[in-house]
Amino acid sequence: MAGTGFHTADELNALLPGTLPGLLGITITAHEPGRLDAALDVRPDLLAPNGYLHAATVVGLADTACGLATRALLPEGSTGFTTIELKSNFLGTVREGRIAVVATNAHAGRTTQVWDGVVTDTGSGRTIALFRCTQSVLWPR
Repeated sequence: MAGTGFHTADELNALLPGTLPGLLGITITAHEPGRLDAALDVRPDLLAPNGYLHAATVVGLADTACGLATRALLPEGSTGFTTIELKSNFLGTVREGRIAVVATNAHAGRTTQVWDGVVTDTGSGRTIALFRCTQSVLWPR
């Protein structure tokens, strides 16, 4: 993954079909180094049995945004990255509509990157989750 550098939102969207983010219906809406915006439309198959948005859907959106954004900040010579920790605080939920995330870089070091994601209900503007993950930068052996 190193050397992949910066990709436009359209280039990143082209990577998603046939992957979990593609199945979830995630769309990258904007990308610049250190920040990525993405969204998905809530569908019945993304809900939990209780009729509310499944937590894994929210985590999938946030982790995808942070992971794709990591690519643009990988140090020269690294071979990629992998998520080593993630946490999500859920503040609300939805049953329909659209949710969006803004992923921002909190730390871009030689061995780790830390990313924050704020997930919102686009209809009301309410924050429904706060997400943080740590990415381990991979190097050749």
